[in-house]
Amino acid sequence: MQYLEQLILIWEKHNLWIELALVSFFFLVGNIYLGHFEERLPKWRKLLKFFLTLIIIIFLSLFLSRTIALVALGLTLVPIIYVHGFVLPKKGINGLTGEPKSKYYEWRGWDKTTEND
Repeated sequence: MQYLEQLILIWEKHNLWIELALVSFFFLVGNIYLGHFEERLPKWRKLLKFFLTLIIIIFLSLFLSRTIALVALGLTLVPIIYVHGFVLPKKGINGLTGEPKSKYYEWRGWDKTTEND
């Protein structure tokens, strides 16, 4: 019971480490499992996406509430699930592997022969 009380106290204390950890975890898991979908995206755009997400979540947490911030973070999964679960398979592209690469590159509008870094 004491462990549960400690968890509640940590949750109620408003430090931003929880938000930082969760946003970082989302991006870590996303890069491990779905990073190959952004292999031709410039690195600065990947960093920008991470920092913008972090700033938005921290802003929501500070000015609204932690619950709203975490719900917003969770809602970012909806378009990911939709695109990888429905849109890509309709185009004949595996939603987890991005294969065949030629169809995926065509869908993204990327040149099949050059690398963009």
